[in-house]
Amino acid sequence: MKALLKYFLPYMMGYKKEFSFAIVGMISVAIATTLMAHMLKPLLDDLFISKDQNMLLVIPFAIIAIFMLKSVGRFVQTYYTVYIGDDIVRKLRDKLSLHLMYQDIAYLHQMRSGELLSRITNDLNRIQQVVSSMIPRMMINVMLIIALTSYVIYQSPKLAFYFLVIMPLALLPLQVLARRMKRYARRSQESNADLTARLTEIFNNIEVIKSSSSQKFEYRRFAKENLNFFKLTMKQQLINAMVGPTLEVFGSVAVAVAIYVGARQVINDEITVGTFFAFVTALFMLYDPIRVLSNIHNQLQDAVAATERMTELFESRPEIVSGEQLLDRVERVDFRDVSLYYEDKKALSGITLKARKGKVYALVGDSGAGKSSFVNLLVRFYDTSSGTLTINDQPINAYALESLHRKIAYVTQRIYIFQDTILANVAYGAKVDEKKVEEALRRAYAWDFVEAMQKGVYTTLDEFGVNLSGGQRQRIALARALYKSPEILILDEATSALDNKSEQAIQKALESLKAEMITFVVAHRLSTVEKADTILLFESGEIIARGSYEALLEKSPEFRKLANQRKEEA
Repeated sequence: MKALLKYFLPYMMGYKKEFSFAIVGMISVAIATTLMAHMLKPLLDDLFISKDQNMLLVIPFAIIAIFMLKSVGRFVQTYYTVYIGDDIVRKLRDKLSLHLMYQDIAYLHQMRSGELLSRITNDLNRIQQVVSSMIPRMMINVMLIIALTSYVIYQSPKLAFYFLVIMPLALLPLQVLARRMKRYARRSQESNADLTARLTEIFNNIEVIKSSSSQKFEYRRFAKENLNFFKLTMKQQLINAMVGPTLEVFGSVAVAVAIYVGARQVINDEITVGTFFAFVTALFMLYDPIRVLSNIHNQLQDAVAATERMTELFESRPEIVSGEQLLDRVERVDFRDVSLYYEDKKALSGITLKARKGKVYALVGDSGAGKSSFVNLLVRFYDTSSGTLTINDQPINAYALESLHRKIAYVTQRIYIFQDTILANVAYGAKVDEKKVEEALRRAYAWDFVEAMQKGVYTTLDEFGVNLSGGQRQRIALARALYKSPEILILDEATSALDNKSEQAIQKALESLKAEMITFVVAHRLSTVEKADTILLFESGEIIARGSYEALLEKSPEFRKLANQRKEEA
């Protein structure tokens, strides 16, 4: 509990006005609840026993006033506490999503997308229950306990003694239950993340699943995760179900003893009937906030576990940090004896290259040879393990990441289409200029099919662009790259889904633009890079040959072998 308050209080302090209203509402509820118990004393002693006519006129209006005070107080307290809690969670969700987007690619690849989704949604929903509901309920019930305890002590210190000594004994078994609750809560949240990750994987790979008729296989894997989550949830519910009965047993003993002693005092004329009933009513009223508080304490363990998991994400720090220098233009890119390791696995070794503006560099080789690792260094998804990578003779890590990425357009093997209009997809991340979007679409040979659509560039694309063909998606992605007017263009199998006519047309368009940029082309089909200024042949993370297409065919047996393989595959 202390950890939760320590974590969330700084956030709550940003809502001093709203918090003040909420506190006033809570105090009003506590005072009104205590007055409701106190009203029994004049009701019984003065009205029913003494038959005071004046009290007959006063008490009904007093009861109405008390209930109005309680109702208004509860409304104010509920509205402002929910406002504070929901706004805190909104800010936390914004902060966490931004924090994760700035993490390293390596870190994000290690974390399953379904697990990240679960932490941002499910875990934060559990925390939302804390700041929107549990902490406010805890505060108002603490106030009720203080007010009602003060009242029962005021009415009869002797009677209050029996209740206040026996009830704390119930805290011992409740503490044991709370510790078990926290353990099961964390395991339940981890299981929920596994479940979300499994669902994400299923729907992201639904084409493979359906084409393989593996629905039953995936169902069994999902059902196993679902059953595990169910079992952990039921263990939580079992502990929750034990809290109320445990408290009731101790509460019944305490109330029974207090009633027994109090009744004897009434019989012996030590206290009045009204005092006794006011005391007993306050006692019964006191039981409810104690019960609620005990349940909240138990349920908070779920939120404690969720907060710990959220804190783990916030504690992650990227190793790829932005520099301070702004990149105005790109004239040259130099790799000097560059090596890259993914943990202990070698990805690149001894890479040296002088790339100049206006040149096209093609990267070829078998899968896993190091081509993608090479371009990952250019966009700073990773930093070199050794050697230096410079742009305009300045280390690449000296440049601000935002200014670096403004100069680079990267079309990856996987085509990313956002569920938005074609206009927004092409101009993604930049100021929208419809004329410039049209020009980029024309250069990417996408304007014909976009213009033919009923809403043109305002056509909304479905998730993953499923309402486009593979070639159309690729041309939209290429148009997005050209819209940036990049000075470094990276095409990673960017024309693989196009027919030969479209591919040749795009190559002509890129040829007309090459003077404005440095172009790196990762290609499987060697026919797409025949006109490249320099072809780099990768093998086991090293460049084993370089030169023009004709020169490599003449001098490199490895390249000739690769060329023959590609012809056979075609």
